[in-house]
Amino acid sequence: MDLKKRDRFVNVVGQLCCPGSFGPVVNLHARSSAMPSRDDLEKIMELIRAVIFPGYYLESDINAANISFYTGAKLDKILANLKEQIRRGLCFECMGKSGRDCPECEDIAQEKAFQFIEKLPEIRRMLSLDVEAAYEGDPAAINVGETIFCYPGVRMMTSYRTAHELYKIGVPLIPRIITEMAHSETGIDIHPRAQIGERFFMDHGTGIVIGGTCVIGNNVKVYQGVTLGAKSFQKDDEGNLVKGVARHPIVEDDVVIYSNATLLGRITIGKGAVIGGNTWVIEDVPAGAKVLNR
Repeated sequence: MDLKKRDRFVNVVGQLCCPGSFGPVVNLHARSSAMPSRDDLEKIMELIRAVIFPGYYLESDINAANISFYTGAKLDKILANLKEQIRRGLCFECMGKSGRDCPECEDIAQEKAFQFIEKLPEIRRMLSLDVEAAYEGDPAAINVGETIFCYPGVRMMTSYRTAHELYKIGVPLIPRIITEMAHSETGIDIHPRAQIGERFFMDHGTGIVIGGTCVIGNNVKVYQGVTLGAKSFQKDDEGNLVKGVARHPIVEDDVVIYSNATLLGRITIGKGAVIGGNTWVIEDVPAGAKVLNR
């Protein structure tokens, strides 16, 4: 590099490192704590899938004689690796705050990782019901194993139900990373805060969006391209968006929503209703009703 180019290079470095250019886009943590690692979280999710669906992911030679050793070994890895990622998320959350020190983050991360491990039997129970719904709801499914191994909806629900439990026990940042990883992979976007009941099936799945304050009941079936979104965004007196307001639909039990339907706002879709494809719904729908795009 000649002198002129070097000077230009140094000038760019100076501009990028000037404190005035930082704003919120640079994470200068006073404690030099690393950010959570997407690569490590992908490995953790692979381990979680291997525990929930043994024989389908990672090692496939699982039998009655070795399943206890297999499960214990995987859980040990999940616990250790997840604790570190939770610690990093906690340190990111408390950046600039003085109320918590690093040893405290370490202790909290250890406890929350263990709390999550205790949730895995319930996560498996819920996912087993999702898998059954996928098999029973899709005539093209050859067997239950095919839905576990191949269906993007089941893969997304594994990430969502994992992230949702982490969200419920107060883990910051990590739940959103996990669902966004699955979003990138499947084309399905579910906020980890959303509440989704038993036997939820997304047929095809691509393009589905489910907002963070959605409440979805049991035995609901949703097709590709469906949006459960917000109609408007509340602002405070200074024009800033008000966070945490319930602004997404409530979908009661046994509802079917066909492809490319858009449901917006805090509306209620009554039990057993059918929402036809390509419809735009911004008002409550009574139980058992059919909404069609004529």
